[in-house]
Amino acid sequence: MPTCTPRPLLGVEKINTEATTAFFTDFAAPKTLLVLLGPTGVGKTDYSLQLAKEYGCPIVSSDSRQIYRELNIGVAKPTPEQLAAAPHYFIGTRSVTEDYTAGKYEHDALVLLEELFLQHDTILLVGGSGLYIDAVCFGIDATPAADEEVRQQLLYKFENEGVEGLRAELKVLDPDYYNEVDLKNPSRVLRAVEVCLLTGKPFSQIRQNSVKNRKFEVRFIGLRRDRDVLYERINARVDRMLHDGLLEEVQKLLIYRNLNALKTVGYRELFDYFDGKRSLEEAVALIKRNSRRYAKRQLSWFGRYEGVEWVNVENV
Repeated sequence: MPTCTPRPLLGVEKINTEATTAFFTDFAAPKTLLVLLGPTGVGKTDYSLQLAKEYGCPIVSSDSRQIYRELNIGVAKPTPEQLAAAPHYFIGTRSVTEDYTAGKYEHDALVLLEELFLQHDTILLVGGSGLYIDAVCFGIDATPAADEEVRQQLLYKFENEGVEGLRAELKVLDPDYYNEVDLKNPSRVLRAVEVCLLTGKPFSQIRQNSVKNRKFEVRFIGLRRDRDVLYERINARVDRMLHDGLLEEVQKLLIYRNLNALKTVGYRELFDYFDGKRSLEEAVALIKRNSRRYAKRQLSWFGRYEGVEWVNVENV
């Protein structure tokens, strides 16, 4: 098990990058980013605390919604007790009013990892946001820059139509790349469609075909459960969120409803309830359905990663 000697951190907002310029070339020991991934409701938070205790390391969140301080119940943010069990980063550090993108997260996360790797041989990256995980492990194309509004629209399409919806759009926008891309890889298909929409040109004409090098090893651990069990857990979690005050949380966020951060399962369905477009019972049923669909999309996204050590949580 790696030996870790904690010392005060500067925090991701205040890190002096000049002090760590030679960071990647000066390490004597290999550094490992342990990525814990899995669908919503599978139990990543509890399992991550076990791993953090085992390795004596901090937890860096790769959840694109838990990063917002205004979102709590609806994004299953860790409890104060869970947050106190291990150092956590990127939990409630941004506001929904900020224009925060996966590209910015890539930069901020890598700067933080430089600081943390000075103290730890292993760091735990935990979350279910495929784009955020991709950003840290593989990088995001530098040109053109990702556009959050377009990205969220495509993620919404992916969430509701699956990769099939993205494939159909790519086939129209760039038939050449459609014929050569791995159509089972949702992030590649999504990125190609995004670039086409942003530039007005086929992705096949401007792609860089590059994966950014990382000076740390990446190890993937994936959590999964029997599908029926997972869906039962998701349904029960939605009921628990409502009991814990999700309606009140969403009502307070009505003024932010048009922001990209609020185009999220559990919030947009209840916005329609407050608008009188559907009953509360209908809204809750949709949250459960859309959450189950989201879990399915996540598993499809993670299925393209090579070398994932899949753990059946029921057997742990």
